Amino acid sequence: MSFDSLGLSADILRAVAEQGYREPTPVQRQAIPVVLAGRDLLASAQTGTGKTAGFTLPLLQRLSTSPVAAKGRRPVRALILTPTRELAAQVGENVRDYSKYLNLRSLVVFGGVSINPQMMKLRGGVDILVATPGRLLDLVHQNAVDLSQVEILVLDEADRMLDMGFIHDIRRVLAKLPPKRQNLLFSATFSDEIKTLAEKLLHNPESVEVARRNTASEQVSQHVHLVDKKRKRELLSYLIGRDNWQQVLVFTRTKHGANHLAEQLGKDGITAAAIHGNKSQGARTRALADFKSGGIRVLVATDIAARGLDIEELPHVVNYELPNVPEDYVHRIGRTGRAAATGAALSLVCVDEHKLLRDIERLLKREIPRMAIAGYEPDPSIRAEPIQNGRQQPSRGRGAGNGQGRPQGDRRAAPRQHSGYAGDNARSRRPAAKKQGIA
Repeated sequence: MSFDSLGLSADILRAVAEQGYREPTPVQRQAIPVVLAGRDLLASAQTGTGKTAGFTLPLLQRLSTSPVAAKGRRPVRALILTPTRELAAQVGENVRDYSKYLNLRSLVVFGGVSINPQMMKLRGGVDILVATPGRLLDLVHQNAVDLSQVEILVLDEADRMLDMGFIHDIRRVLAKLPPKRQNLLFSATFSDEIKTLAEKLLHNPESVEVARRNTASEQVSQHVHLVDKKRKRELLSYLIGRDNWQQVLVFTRTKHGANHLAEQLGKDGITAAAIHGNKSQGARTRALADFKSGGIRVLVATDIAARGLDIEELPHVVNYELPNVPEDYVHRIGRTGRAAATGAALSLVCVDEHKLLRDIERLLKREIPRMAIAGYEPDPSIRAEPIQNGRQQPSRGRGAGNGQGRPQGDRRAAPRQHSGYAGDNARSRRPAAKKQGIA
């Protein structure tokens, strides 16, 4: 099947072709006709499957073929809500790429930057608004945006928005929208909370599920290396040097841990940089650009990079520390093996993390193969200790207790916050990567 057979206009097909894409992915083949038909949609697709184009392409088709008759300032006709700044920037980039030959205006708004330029652009009128929940409500409260004429609502990464405590913000936004509209909900998983939200939000929706529930990409080879906590950095440096890894995304639990590991790798002669919510806009932009261009070999990240970070043909992901939330493991390793590419994910697991590993394997419904390197076997005399920085305090809720507080740039976010996730406090705008499977 080609894009030509999906009922998209010549102008959209031309823009898609210029991006180098020829055939739609499974989620696009299923979702695009549903959206074009005006139906509500509940779609589950794991990261890297091309879901962004699954809603942006038909959304652009619908808006471009039914222009607003009234004259004056363009009303917001499509609203796309995303949980993080990185994802908002990526979606906005895709909207701009695919609407290149259409008479449609789009704008991305998020926290962590000045609100005034965003207000100025809204005054000029936009057809498609991509937004994080907190900043959108700030704009609504300042009467800078009118949502009363929204025709299409998209909730992207809905499960992550719920995890980050945005459910109350979502409800406030919904109250500002007209009751008659098309609703599209995209989620990596179909949790009970997502099903509850879908029942309230969607009207007689079509369901699209292109991946088994909570599964990791089958294009990613996964391995675990059991190693003492104090020898993880030594082992990582050894593997990078032995196998000549040139591009490695490494996940840590905390911002401090990311900074410390990047510094230590540098001392080992391995070029590295850290990226997380406390980094300035300039530092995050430079680190990501250097990583993509090959200027640095290792990018050390907290879970801010687990969603919305798209790096072309990333070959290696390393879990230097396992995430406290099993689903985050799936999102992390989903940074590699995207679209038609393959990748490798390695987890360095110390005795403290054995329970976290069991939880991940229970989610995956299989055991992750173990590997061993001579000289790096764990010391059997070392006893497990509680994981520090509050990551295992059950009273704080799922994914909470990362020792980093909640998003500073969006005070409405509840404390169900993942390690390093900045929410609307993200500081850099990331250009979307191209040719890594459409959107």
